[in-house]
This record gives sequence, structure tokens and C-alpha cells, in this order.
Amino acid sequence: MQQKEAQPRLIQAMRDAFSLPDLRHKLLFTFGMLVVFRFLVHVPLPGVDLAALAEFFDQDSLLGMLNLFSGGAMKNFSVAAMGVYPYITSSIIMQLLVPVIPSLQAMSREGESGQRRINQITHFLAVPLAALQGYSQLAILTSQNVIARPDSLTTATILVSMTAGTMFLVWLGELITERGIGNGISIIIFGGIVASLAESVGRVGLAWQENPVGMIMFGVLAAATLVMIVLFIEAHRRIPVQYARSTFRGGRMYRQSGSTYIPLRVNTAGMIPLIFAIAVMQLPRLISSYFMNPQNPNFWDGVYRAFDSAASLPGGLVYWGFYFLLVFGFTFFYTMVIFEQMNLPRTLQQQGGFVPGVRPGKSTSDYLSAVTKRLTFGGATFLAVVAMMPFIARGITGVTMLTVSSTAILIAVGVALDTMKQLESQLTMRRYDGFLK
Repeated sequence: MQQKEAQPRLIQAMRDAFSLPDLRHKLLFTFGMLVVFRFLVHVPLPGVDLAALAEFFDQDSLLGMLNLFSGGAMKNFSVAAMGVYPYITSSIIMQLLVPVIPSLQAMSREGESGQRRINQITHFLAVPLAALQGYSQLAILTSQNVIARPDSLTTATILVSMTAGTMFLVWLGELITERGIGNGISIIIFGGIVASLAESVGRVGLAWQENPVGMIMFGVLAAATLVMIVLFIEAHRRIPVQYARSTFRGGRMYRQSGSTYIPLRVNTAGMIPLIFAIAVMQLPRLISSYFMNPQNPNFWDGVYRAFDSAASLPGGLVYWGFYFLLVFGFTFFYTMVIFEQMNLPRTLQQQGGFVPGVRPGKSTSDYLSAVTKRLTFGGATFLAVVAMMPFIARGITGVTMLTVSSTAILIAVGVALDTMKQLESQLTMRRYDGFLK
């Protein structure tokens, strides 16, 4: 017993998890699905010059970040090059359409059956979105002479393969959710990010030889970014709520009261505004790639260079300035949409709850809306600063060989914390100590 208590809590919790047959099966199943995902990443599509593709991704930090999220699949231009992001885009679109379209809104109120129908529509919508995103990637790589211009049959084959790869990953993610640990789609993204980060470790030594002082500052900034991400992910404000209910017992009416709180998160939107912003930031370069002329530079060549995230000052300010504003704006927009969908004032009123000192109805709605806006301002500023960290780190440290992909760190930390909490809840039900005490 003394030997068990002397071990670190995390190691002991992992041993306890693997000692339970059902949890061990869930963990091994999750690892197995991640192995299948990593195998799919290395199944290439035809007609690709991998050397030219690798050089192109090294020169373009935006595509390099997208490649990081796909776990290196985009750099290999494999059948899983798009990852699960078309499905995520489809999910976001459906979340925005449900409160706007009456039929979808009615469907969402039908309980589990309505939610299954919405999920089915989300899957159907992901297919054309995956084909469109695949065609955009193919057009960009073709315009940069990384891929020889394919004929119609080859183009159709590539698009069908990429779309099938995306939907296969979505299926793997749903299997993880059903039979494994954590949210399957998030675990797939997490696996891709962690696998790609291993490639960056080899560049640390080269960067240290080139600029040791800058690398020390780089490490400090990376650690500070990680701490800030964890604090803001877990930060929330508790809104006190009291409940008053009347019950009949023995022919008499008894009034019962209780109190709890509503946890309003500082970062309600999570990583979704970053995904929105990255998708929008691709459009100017995609459009300009069709009209630019390297032999005779024109207006579109200037647009292409202006939206280069790796451009030096002052050119990089155009890209990063737009990126900052998009992340900030999308955070406000998405958070308010989610807040309206939750309809907390009506839920409180139906359950007999009220915020102390605030009248039910419109006063409660105005109060919660004002608190949410103030919290969202802090959360939006946090996300925008996190998005800017690669630019800030490069300007302060002068290290160009290595970049802090703060967006990837934000996603990885969020998924890791969520998965640890789910595993902790499984252990707590069996009276084991968890990770987070």
C-alpha cells in the first residue's frame, strides 16, 4: 500500500485505468483507431512531386499550420489530406442554421430522434464541403506547379479519394466516441497535432546552434503561452442561482429551496473561431493564385504576397492584422449565437430558478447577456493574442526555423483536458483517484 501511495498520481491513475477490463478495452481501442489514422496519412494520391510539395509547405506557414492539424497528411497529399475539417465546418454551419431555419429548430426540439436527423444532415453536408475543399487544395498546388495539371478523370479520382478519406476519418472518430475514451473527432485532431509536433523537435537543435539566446526566449514564450491557454480554458464565472419549489406531502404544502450556479466560461467558443479565421484567410491567396503572373507581376501578385503569414515586417502586418480581427469578431459572433441557443433565462424560469437580486424574465436575460459579453471580450482578446503568438514570437526572438503553433497547442490542451476529465469520471465511479486533484 505504501508503494502505491508513493507513486505519482498520474502514473497511478493510468495503472488503475489499465487494471480495469472495460477501461483497458476502451483505451486500447482508442489507440488502435489512432494507428489506423496514422496509416491512412501515408497513403499518397497519384501525380504528386513530394520533394516540391515539401519545399512549398516549408515556405508557406499558413499551409504548414494546416498540415500540422492534418498530422502531416496534407504535406504527403494523402487520401486523408483534409483531415476531419470538412465535417467540423459542416457541424458549425448546422449550429448556425438551427436557430435560423424553423424546420431545423423544430427538429432540434424532438429529443434524441431529432438530434439523429440533424447529425445525418451534417454528414450529408460534409460530403460536398469535402469535395470543394479538396478541389481548392488541388487548385492551389497546381497553380504553384507542385502537381502536374491533371486531366478530368485524374481530378475526379483525387477528389473522390480525398472525400472518402475524410468521411472514413469521421467514421473512425465516431467509433472512438462510441467504444473508446473522449470525443472521437477531437481525438483524431489531437493525434494529428501530436504526431506532427514530433517533427519540430528535430529542428530545435538546429535553431539552438543558429540563435541560442533567441531559443531561450522562445522557450519562455512557449511555456507562458501554454500556461495562459490552460488558465483560460478552465476559467469561468459562476452565476449564483436559487430554486424554490412547492411540494404536497400529507395534505400540506411545503416550500423547498436550493442553490447552485451557472458556469459561464470565458472561452465559450473554444477553437471554432480559429478554424473560421484560418478558412477565411485562405480565400485571398486562393483567388489571387488564379490571376497572378510571376513573369509580369500585377495586382494579384501583391495580394498573394500581402496574405503571406511568413512575410517580414511590415508586410506580415497585413496578414496578422486581418487574422487578429477575424478571430476577435468570430469569437463574439459564435459565442452570442450559442448563448441565444441555450436560452438560459427561459430554462431558469421553467425550472423555478432565479438569479438573486435580478427579476425573472427580461431583466435576467439582459443581465446574463451583459455578463456574457464582458466575458466574451476577455475570451476573444485571449484567442486573438493566442493566434498572434507565432508572429509575436518570431519578432521577439528572431527564430525563424521553429514556430510556436499556439493554435495547435490550444486544441491539443483542450482535448487532453477533456479526455482526462472523462477518464477521471470513469475512475471516480469506481472510487479511484483521478488526474486533476
